[in-house]
Amino acid sequence: MDVDTTTYDVIVLGAGPVGENLADRVVRGGLSAAIVERELVGGECSYWACMPTKALLRSGAALRAARQVPGAREAVTGDLDVAAVLRRRDAFASNWQDDGQVAWLERAGIALYRGHGRIGADRVVEVTGAGGVRTTLTARHAVVVATGSGALVPDIEGLREAAPWTSREAVAAQEIPGRLAIIGGGVVASEMATAFSALGSSVTMLARDGVLPLAEPFAGERVKQSLRDNGVAVRVGAEAGSVERAGDGTVSVTLTTGERIEADELLVAIGRTPNTQDIGLEAVGLKPGAWLDVDSTMRVVGEDGAPLGDGWLYAAGDVNHRVLLTHQGKYQARAAGDVLVARAKGEAVDDGPWGRHATTADERAVPQVVFTEPEIASVGLTAVAAEAAGLRIRVVDYDLAAVAGSGLHAEGYQGHARMVVDEDRKVVVGCTFVGPDVAEMLHAATIAVAGKVPLDRLWHAVPAYPTVSEVWLRFLEAYGR
Repeated sequence: MDVDTTTYDVIVLGAGPVGENLADRVVRGGLSAAIVERELVGGECSYWACMPTKALLRSGAALRAARQVPGAREAVTGDLDVAAVLRRRDAFASNWQDDGQVAWLERAGIALYRGHGRIGADRVVEVTGAGGVRTTLTARHAVVVATGSGALVPDIEGLREAAPWTSREAVAAQEIPGRLAIIGGGVVASEMATAFSALGSSVTMLARDGVLPLAEPFAGERVKQSLRDNGVAVRVGAEAGSVERAGDGTVSVTLTTGERIEADELLVAIGRTPNTQDIGLEAVGLKPGAWLDVDSTMRVVGEDGAPLGDGWLYAAGDVNHRVLLTHQGKYQARAAGDVLVARAKGEAVDDGPWGRHATTADERAVPQVVFTEPEIASVGLTAVAAEAAGLRIRVVDYDLAAVAGSGLHAEGYQGHARMVVDEDRKVVVGCTFVGPDVAEMLHAATIAVAGKVPLDRLWHAVPAYPTVSEVWLRFLEAYGR
């Protein structure tokens, strides 16, 4: 086997959005960077998550929106064209080809090594490429683990042998199953139940812990009811005890109660596990397959909270288990890339709360959209989380249907909004919106939370009329402004 040795300032394991953004910041800062990738450049988000899933969901959402507006409703003469939806999905997944992403790396001046990368020693990454060709890469300053996460498949009797779908297989499906069973009630489970029911599947959702249990309770309840209204059998509290796939491909799920559910395909969507099983963590005293703990600048830390060794190992994105969302991973990448440049050049590090090199928003201002029907857009803390954090809060709820803009947006508009206020500081610490097309309302709330905008100043941010965003004025009026 051939062996080559090359040195870079920074070596990144994983060419998903996090690894790409981090390497780009490093190169823009004047350092050299190499990325190691064993699959497709662009990662999970580009091919099996964010982009193709939203493409699957968007056609159904657009059809529902048209049917909610008189005049447009009468122009709708049929149901979804499933083949067209899947073609559009394929296009947003670049037909699972990464040529465009590879070309971007070249333009950005980032070296790409295709193959399986493993940490061999401090600042050393060994890459095994096609044909077993090995390349040893050495980092002058840092190695960054940005390998992401994979679907968690639980230890349910017969489950692995039944070859269930994970989010990857569901997102890339070329045929829509007549019957789809889903184990899980979180974001992936809820979104895929929404998508596949719109595409014609008869969906059964086994939501042991409820639908979207981490969201504000009213949000999960509205999504659960909407799924049921659209024909999804939502079984709250149902738990799979065993799974079996018959010779004809049919999947049988036996619940812990003894009840049996049959489907043509089974999707498991109950969580994620870090892609750190075989990347050489044992070479630096860490446990393979574990999440990696980091400080606010993404340096990997030990049990004592101190950086490992002299601080050369970093972890950004899902692998550090802070927030498993692409946009937060990219936020971490920007902070980590910039701090790597600063440390390499001996410049000042701004890692205090809300500093340039810190990832404070991971703890206090995380935005998220769940693209169900209705959509859920949230940022910051729920009321329960705020109370658990020891804050003295006041919750302000408002019916989105009572805002003038909602009536224009859709006939029979139904929605709800909640603002969580820290009473001691008089700032918003959390917001949740539930309703049609509320995703685009989220960034205003994110700015309010991240900017800690005082309510007295927020009063002067006048919402345009007639938009659904007028709920901000109603929030403040209800609060007592």
